[in-house]
Amino acid sequence: MARRQHIPKALTIAGSDSGGGAGIQADLKTFAALGVYGMSAITAITAQNTLGVTRVQALPPVMVKAQIDAIMSDIGADAVKTGMLANAAIVRVVAAKIREHRFERVVVDPVMVAASGARLLVEEAVETYKRELFPLATVVTPNVPEAEALAGMTVRSAADQKEAARVLKGLGPRYVIVKGGHLTGRDSVDLLFDGRKFTEFRAARIATRSNHGTGCTFASAVAASLAHGRSIEDSVDTAKRYVTEAIRTAFPVGHGHGPLNHFHAFWQAGGGNKSDQH
Repeated sequence: MARRQHIPKALTIAGSDSGGGAGIQADLKTFAALGVYGMSAITAITAQNTLGVTRVQALPPVMVKAQIDAIMSDIGADAVKTGMLANAAIVRVVAAKIREHRFERVVVDPVMVAASGARLLVEEAVETYKRELFPLATVVTPNVPEAEALAGMTVRSAADQKEAARVLKGLGPRYVIVKGGHLTGRDSVDLLFDGRKFTEFRAARIATRSNHGTGCTFASAVAASLAHGRSIEDSVDTAKRYVTEAIRTAFPVGHGHGPLNHFHAFWQAGGGNKSDQH
């Protein structure tokens, strides 16, 4: 009988994006592109497209719990990534399940507000989020607006980026990465902090409207690499390179901020399969 091969598995606990650019749709695409079997526990359903979010419906916490338990009672997960958690009750359930199932590789993407301005985590839940979830995280991956809201400070420079990382590290995660996409400058610099040293991950800034779901994709790429057993530094480097190329090769979808090209390594716009090109 042939030996069963271990396939890395990752679970996303996040909201659904009907437009397919962010949320669990972006997460599952990223997992697949990076050689990981992806699973999802949906926390909320959003009606959205490239122009914005028009409606949000959070699921009952008991349903979120049931999805996680169903996955863990059978399939298991080598890494978990959290995204949109919607409210304090869901945050508490997710934190309890992370503890119960003893997840060792936890990527927390603090999704709070959509680019269109729609709230994806009610304001009253922010303190619960920091208290319950951050101490369980292997790494948290806020962008600049999220870092500002969570750290209670303004982030406008590289020095601010470092100070925000220090503040967020004090909330309990093993690592913090404050992404630099919202800052200015020729390069987009993501900053990883382990409590002692800072490591920069740098890429040329790309002017584009195809940037919907960038944060979800980045966090999922980190989780996928961790599921493969790679170090946090290698995982962040892989994620940075993957997202940069997905932005660079993105093609127009919709009339607003379009999605990334998650499968840029496999096919291009127009239906061309890279393996068919000579």
